[in-house]
Amino acid sequence: MKQYIGDGMLLITAIVWGSGFVVTAIALQYLTAYQVMAGRFVLAAIILSLFFRKKFKTFTKSIVWKGAILGTILYIGFALQTVGLEYTTPSKNAFLTAVNVVIVPLIAYMVYKRKVDRYETVGSIIAIIGIGFISLQGSMTINIGDALSLACAVAFAFDIFYTNHFVKKEDAISLTIVQFITASLIGVVAVLIQGDIPVTFEKEAMYSIIYLAIFSTTIAYVCQNVAFKYTTATKGAIILSLESFFGMVLSVLFLQEVLTGHMITGAALIMFAILITELKPSLHGKRIVKNT
Repeated sequence: MKQYIGDGMLLITAIVWGSGFVVTAIALQYLTAYQVMAGRFVLAAIILSLFFRKKFKTFTKSIVWKGAILGTILYIGFALQTVGLEYTTPSKNAFLTAVNVVIVPLIAYMVYKRKVDRYETVGSIIAIIGIGFISLQGSMTINIGDALSLACAVAFAFDIFYTNHFVKKEDAISLTIVQFITASLIGVVAVLIQGDIPVTFEKEAMYSIIYLAIFSTTIAYVCQNVAFKYTTATKGAIILSLESFFGMVLSVLFLQEVLTGHMITGAALIMFAILITELKPSLHGKRIVKNT
Protein backbone atom coordinates (compact mmCIF):
# COMPACT_ATOMS: atom_id res chain seq x y z
CA MET A 1 0.00 0.00 0.00
CA LYS A 2 2.83 2.41 0.91
CA GLN A 3 4.39 1.75 -2.49
CA TYR A 4 1.28 3.05 -4.26
CA ILE A 5 1.13 6.07 -1.95
CA GLY A 6 4.72 6.83 -2.92
CA ASP A 7 3.94 6.43 -6.62
CA GLY A 8 0.92 8.72 -6.24
CA MET A 9 3.05 11.42 -4.59
CA LEU A 10 5.58 11.20 -7.43
CA LEU A 11 2.70 11.55 -9.89
CA ILE A 12 1.62 14.75 -8.12
CA THR A 13 5.20 16.02 -8.42
CA ALA A 14 5.25 15.29 -12.16
CA ILE A 15 1.93 17.12 -12.69
CA VAL A 16 3.09 20.19 -10.74
CA TRP A 17 6.45 20.30 -12.53
CA GLY A 18 4.64 20.02 -15.85
CA SER A 19 2.59 23.10 -14.97
CA GLY A 20 5.74 24.95 -13.99
CA PHE A 21 6.88 25.42 -17.61
CA VAL A 22 4.25 28.08 -18.32
CA VAL A 23 4.74 29.88 -15.00
CA THR A 24 8.53 29.94 -15.33
CA ALA A 25 8.22 31.42 -18.82
CA ILE A 26 6.06 34.23 -17.39
CA ALA A 27 8.52 34.90 -14.54
CA LEU A 28 11.49 35.09 -16.94
CA GLN A 29 9.78 37.96 -18.77
CA TYR A 30 10.33 40.16 -15.70
CA LEU A 31 13.26 38.61 -13.80
CA THR A 32 16.60 36.98 -14.61
CA ALA A 33 16.93 33.21 -14.27
CA TYR A 34 19.08 33.59 -11.14
CA GLN A 35 16.56 35.95 -9.53
CA VAL A 36 13.78 33.43 -10.21
CA MET A 37 15.81 30.60 -8.65
CA ALA A 38 16.73 32.67 -5.58
CA GLY A 39 13.14 33.85 -5.14
CA ARG A 40 11.55 30.42 -5.36
CA PHE A 41 14.06 28.76 -3.01
CA VAL A 42 14.08 31.54 -0.40
CA LEU A 43 10.28 31.64 -0.23
CA ALA A 44 10.05 27.82 -0.24
CA ALA A 45 12.59 27.60 2.61
CA ILE A 46 10.59 30.13 4.66
CA ILE A 47 7.27 28.34 4.04
CA LEU A 48 8.63 24.90 4.92
CA SER A 49 10.50 26.21 7.98
CA LEU A 50 7.32 27.87 9.33
CA PHE A 51 5.10 24.86 8.77
CA PHE A 52 7.59 22.37 10.20
CA ARG A 53 9.54 24.57 12.67
CA LYS A 54 9.47 21.80 15.30
CA LYS A 55 11.68 19.73 12.98
CA PHE A 56 14.64 22.02 13.75
CA LYS A 57 14.86 20.49 17.24
CA THR A 58 15.44 17.06 15.71
CA PHE A 59 18.23 18.11 13.35
CA THR A 60 21.41 16.02 13.57
CA LYS A 61 24.80 16.45 11.91
CA SER A 62 23.78 13.68 9.52
CA ILE A 63 20.61 15.50 8.43
CA VAL A 64 22.46 18.80 8.00
CA TRP A 65 25.27 17.51 5.80
CA LYS A 66 23.00 15.24 3.76
CA GLY A 67 20.47 18.05 3.25
CA ALA A 68 23.30 20.41 2.29
CA ILE A 69 24.50 17.95 -0.35
CA LEU A 70 20.98 17.64 -1.79
CA GLY A 71 20.54 21.44 -1.79
CA THR A 72 23.84 22.02 -3.57
CA ILE A 73 23.07 19.39 -6.21
CA LEU A 74 19.56 20.81 -6.64
CA TYR A 75 20.79 24.37 -7.25
CA ILE A 76 23.51 23.21 -9.64
CA GLY A 77 20.91 21.24 -11.61
CA PHE A 78 18.58 24.23 -11.91
CA ALA A 79 21.45 26.57 -12.81
CA LEU A 80 22.70 24.28 -15.59
CA GLN A 81 19.17 23.83 -16.92
CA THR A 82 18.40 27.56 -16.91
CA VAL A 83 21.68 28.69 -18.46
CA GLY A 84 21.49 25.88 -21.01
CA LEU A 85 18.03 27.12 -22.02
CA GLU A 86 19.61 30.40 -23.13
CA TYR A 87 21.55 28.58 -25.85
CA THR A 88 19.20 25.82 -26.98
CA THR A 89 15.50 25.26 -27.65
CA PRO A 90 13.04 24.50 -24.82
CA SER A 91 12.15 21.13 -26.40
CA LYS A 92 15.78 19.96 -26.56
CA ASN A 93 16.41 21.32 -23.07
CA ALA A 94 13.45 19.33 -21.73
CA PHE A 95 14.53 16.18 -23.53
CA LEU A 96 18.19 16.30 -22.48
CA THR A 97 17.22 17.10 -18.88
CA ALA A 98 14.95 14.05 -18.87
CA VAL A 99 17.89 11.81 -19.80
CA ASN A 100 18.30 11.46 -16.00
CA VAL A 101 15.78 8.61 -16.24
CA VAL A 102 18.53 6.52 -17.87
CA ILE A 103 21.41 7.89 -15.78
CA VAL A 104 19.87 7.02 -12.38
CA PRO A 105 20.25 3.20 -12.69
CA LEU A 106 23.81 3.69 -13.99
CA ILE A 107 24.69 5.73 -10.89
CA ALA A 108 23.18 3.03 -8.67
CA TYR A 109 25.39 0.44 -10.33
CA MET A 110 28.61 2.49 -10.43
CA VAL A 111 28.41 3.96 -6.90
CA TYR A 112 26.96 1.05 -4.93
CA LYS A 113 27.31 -1.84 -7.38
CA ARG A 114 23.55 -2.21 -7.04
CA LYS A 115 22.12 -4.76 -9.45
CA VAL A 116 20.14 -3.09 -12.23
CA ASP A 117 16.56 -4.37 -12.42
CA ARG A 118 15.92 -5.43 -16.03
CA TYR A 119 12.29 -4.25 -15.98
CA GLU A 120 13.32 -0.82 -14.74
CA THR A 121 16.14 -0.68 -17.30
CA VAL A 122 13.75 -1.46 -20.15
CA GLY A 123 11.26 1.03 -18.73
CA SER A 124 13.95 3.74 -18.57
CA ILE A 125 14.93 3.25 -22.21
CA ILE A 126 11.31 3.25 -23.41
CA ALA A 127 10.57 6.36 -21.31
CA ILE A 128 13.49 8.31 -22.80
CA ILE A 129 12.37 7.35 -26.32
CA GLY A 130 8.87 8.57 -25.45
CA ILE A 131 10.22 11.86 -24.12
CA GLY A 132 12.16 12.23 -27.37
CA PHE A 133 8.95 11.86 -29.40
CA ILE A 134 7.29 14.55 -27.28
CA SER A 135 10.19 17.02 -27.10
CA LEU A 136 12.42 16.69 -30.15
CA GLN A 137 10.82 18.49 -33.07
CA GLY A 138 13.67 20.49 -34.58
CA SER A 139 17.40 20.24 -35.19
CA MET A 140 19.40 17.35 -33.76
CA THR A 141 22.71 19.28 -33.71
CA ILE A 142 24.61 19.65 -30.44
CA ASN A 143 25.72 23.03 -29.05
CA ILE A 144 26.91 24.43 -25.69
CA GLY A 145 23.31 24.74 -24.48
CA ASP A 146 22.72 21.06 -25.20
CA ALA A 147 25.90 20.14 -23.31
CA LEU A 148 24.79 22.18 -20.29
CA SER A 149 21.33 20.58 -20.46
CA LEU A 150 22.93 17.13 -20.46
CA ALA A 151 25.07 18.12 -17.47
CA CYS A 152 21.85 19.23 -15.80
CA ALA A 153 20.41 15.74 -16.38
CA VAL A 154 23.42 14.24 -14.57
CA ALA A 155 22.89 16.65 -11.63
CA PHE A 156 19.18 15.82 -11.36
CA ALA A 157 19.98 12.10 -11.62
CA PHE A 158 22.32 12.43 -8.62
CA ASP A 159 19.62 14.41 -6.79
CA ILE A 160 17.08 11.63 -7.38
CA PHE A 161 19.57 8.91 -6.47
CA TYR A 162 20.86 10.48 -3.25
CA THR A 163 17.41 11.60 -2.16
CA ASN A 164 16.24 8.01 -2.50
CA HIS A 165 19.34 6.85 -0.59
CA PHE A 166 19.20 9.44 2.23
CA VAL A 167 15.46 9.27 3.05
CA LYS A 168 15.77 5.58 3.88
CA LYS A 169 17.54 6.56 7.13
CA GLU A 170 16.66 10.23 7.69
CA ASP A 171 13.43 12.20 8.09
CA ALA A 172 12.36 13.37 4.62
CA ILE A 173 10.88 16.71 5.77
CA SER A 174 13.99 17.64 7.75
CA LEU A 175 16.19 16.82 4.77
CA THR A 176 13.98 18.95 2.52
CA ILE A 177 14.18 21.94 4.89
CA VAL A 178 18.00 21.85 4.90
CA GLN A 179 17.97 21.24 1.13
CA PHE A 180 15.90 24.39 0.50
CA ILE A 181 17.89 26.53 2.96
CA THR A 182 21.11 25.48 1.22
CA ALA A 183 19.73 26.15 -2.26
CA SER A 184 18.34 29.53 -1.16
CA LEU A 185 21.68 30.61 0.36
CA ILE A 186 23.52 29.67 -2.84
CA GLY A 187 20.83 31.46 -4.87
CA VAL A 188 21.13 34.68 -2.86
CA VAL A 189 24.94 34.63 -3.08
CA ALA A 190 24.74 34.14 -6.86
CA VAL A 191 22.41 37.15 -7.22
CA LEU A 192 24.64 39.31 -4.98
CA ILE A 193 27.76 38.39 -6.95
CA GLN A 194 26.03 39.33 -10.20
CA GLY A 195 24.66 42.55 -8.68
CA ASP A 196 21.16 41.76 -9.94
CA ILE A 197 19.19 42.59 -6.79
CA PRO A 198 15.68 43.55 -7.98
CA VAL A 199 14.39 46.87 -6.62
CA THR A 200 10.85 46.61 -8.00
CA PHE A 201 8.53 43.67 -8.66
CA GLU A 202 5.83 43.46 -11.29
CA LYS A 203 2.58 41.85 -10.17
CA GLU A 204 2.96 39.02 -12.70
CA ALA A 205 6.49 38.31 -11.49
CA MET A 206 5.35 38.15 -7.87
CA TYR A 207 2.50 35.75 -8.63
CA SER A 208 4.84 33.53 -10.66
CA ILE A 209 7.45 33.34 -7.89
CA ILE A 210 4.76 32.57 -5.31
CA TYR A 211 3.35 29.77 -7.48
CA LEU A 212 6.80 28.30 -8.18
CA ALA A 213 7.74 28.47 -4.49
CA ILE A 214 4.53 26.93 -3.13
CA PHE A 215 3.70 24.35 -5.79
CA SER A 216 6.73 23.62 -8.00
CA THR A 217 9.19 23.73 -5.10
CA THR A 218 7.64 23.18 -1.66
CA ILE A 219 4.79 20.79 -2.46
CA ALA A 220 6.58 19.03 -5.33
CA TYR A 221 9.83 18.34 -3.47
CA VAL A 222 8.13 17.35 -0.23
CA CYS A 223 6.07 14.82 -2.21
CA GLN A 224 9.15 13.60 -4.07
CA ASN A 225 11.39 13.26 -1.03
CA VAL A 226 8.75 11.52 1.11
CA ALA A 227 7.77 9.23 -1.79
CA PHE A 228 11.33 7.95 -2.20
CA LYS A 229 10.99 6.18 1.15
CA TYR A 230 8.67 3.72 -0.57
CA THR A 231 10.06 3.24 -4.07
CA THR A 232 13.33 2.79 -5.97
CA ALA A 233 15.32 5.62 -7.54
CA THR A 234 14.94 4.24 -11.07
CA LYS A 235 11.20 3.66 -10.81
CA GLY A 236 10.78 7.12 -9.29
CA ALA A 237 12.72 8.70 -12.16
CA ILE A 238 10.46 6.95 -14.69
CA ILE A 239 7.29 8.23 -12.98
CA LEU A 240 8.79 11.74 -12.78
CA SER A 241 9.43 11.58 -16.53
CA LEU A 242 5.66 12.16 -16.86
CA GLU A 243 6.59 15.81 -16.28
CA SER A 244 7.14 16.13 -20.05
CA PHE A 245 3.74 14.52 -20.72
CA PHE A 246 1.86 16.88 -18.40
CA GLY A 247 3.86 19.82 -19.75
CA MET A 248 2.69 18.83 -23.23
CA VAL A 249 -0.96 18.47 -22.15
CA LEU A 250 -1.01 21.82 -20.35
CA SER A 251 0.72 23.54 -23.28
CA VAL A 252 -2.01 22.24 -25.59
CA LEU A 253 -4.77 23.34 -23.18
CA PHE A 254 -3.46 26.77 -22.18
CA LEU A 255 -0.96 27.79 -24.88
CA GLN A 256 -2.90 26.39 -27.86
CA GLU A 257 0.06 24.25 -28.88
CA VAL A 258 -0.82 21.85 -31.71
CA LEU A 259 -1.05 18.19 -30.64
CA THR A 260 0.88 16.01 -33.10
CA GLY A 261 1.11 12.30 -33.75
CA HIS A 262 4.67 12.36 -32.39
CA MET A 263 3.39 13.75 -29.07
CA ILE A 264 0.67 11.10 -28.78
CA THR A 265 3.20 8.34 -29.57
CA GLY A 266 5.61 9.71 -26.96
CA ALA A 267 2.90 9.86 -24.31
CA ALA A 268 1.89 6.27 -25.03
CA LEU A 269 5.51 5.09 -24.73
CA ILE A 270 5.97 6.81 -21.36
CA MET A 271 2.75 5.25 -20.06
CA PHE A 272 3.95 1.84 -21.30
CA ALA A 273 7.29 2.34 -19.52
CA ILE A 274 5.51 3.04 -16.23
CA LEU A 275 3.28 -0.02 -16.66
CA ILE A 276 6.38 -2.20 -17.12
CA THR A 277 7.89 -1.01 -13.84
CA GLU A 278 4.55 -1.23 -12.00
CA LEU A 279 3.60 -4.73 -13.21
CA LYS A 280 7.02 -6.37 -12.90
CA PRO A 281 6.20 -8.19 -9.61
CA SER A 282 3.12 -9.84 -11.14
CA LEU A 283 5.01 -10.66 -14.32
CA HIS A 284 7.81 -12.20 -12.28
CA GLY A 285 5.32 -14.10 -10.13
CA LYS A 286 3.60 -15.60 -13.16
CA ARG A 287 6.96 -16.77 -14.49
CA ILE A 288 7.82 -18.50 -11.21
CA VAL A 289 4.43 -20.27 -11.13
CA LYS A 290 4.85 -21.35 -14.73
CA ASN A 291 8.34 -22.75 -14.09
CA THR A 292 7.23 -24.67 -11.03
